[in-house]
Amino acid sequence: MSKILVVEDDLALSAGLCFELDTAGYLTVAAYNCQKSRQLLESEHFNLVILDVNLPDGSGFDFCKEIKGTLPELPVIFLTANDLEQDVLNGFDLGADDYITKPFQIEILKRRVEVALRRGSFAAKSSSDCYDDGFLRLDFQALSAVRNGERLAITPNEYKLLRILTANAGNIVTRQLLLEKLWDCDSNFIDDHTLTVTMNRLRAKIEEAGHSYIKTVRGMGYIWTGTKL
Repeated sequence: MSKILVVEDDLALSAGLCFELDTAGYLTVAAYNCQKSRQLLESEHFNLVILDVNLPDGSGFDFCKEIKGTLPELPVIFLTANDLEQDVLNGFDLGADDYITKPFQIEILKRRVEVALRRGSFAAKSSSDCYDDGFLRLDFQALSAVRNGERLAITPNEYKLLRILTANAGNIVTRQLLLEKLWDCDSNFIDDHTLTVTMNRLRAKIEEAGHSYIKTVRGMGYIWTGTKL
């Protein structure tokens, strides 16, 4: 079941939208401002955001830019009274998947929601450049890492290590393979001790109680135990 975050400060409209989308088989969560929406996105996984432009504590345009900076694959549909051509263009320039102006027809909105979800699902499944389980989000193309809403400082070699491990999730990746694949920024070969240090440092960055990702198989290598959403 697809989960939709509805960011709309008009309480009556928000309730109506949630009712119609819930009736259509979606699971909706309502938020009335940027702050609450931000908290929800950091703690829960969503498949789509429906976003107003004029919010009590900020601009939906700015918030869309923020969302796309941390969750580039998350579809966003603007639903707003701002119907000027420049507003529409601005919305798309910020990465929105659709821009719907008020007043609107609910059946058309449902169809556009369906299309955005289908496109977002395909992008997520076809992309090998991202890992996201709702707690840890890795974007290997943008070289960004977010753990529980917090941006992490990951080195190039750590990104290489993460990419190899996540691409082989559930399977043992031998230390020998990692030693062959990993080179530092100056093209110096990574030795066995450095690999161990790098792995321990990486674990400290991405793991915490209840969220373990890298399992050591003594004498052999490592297994990525995380699972994508």
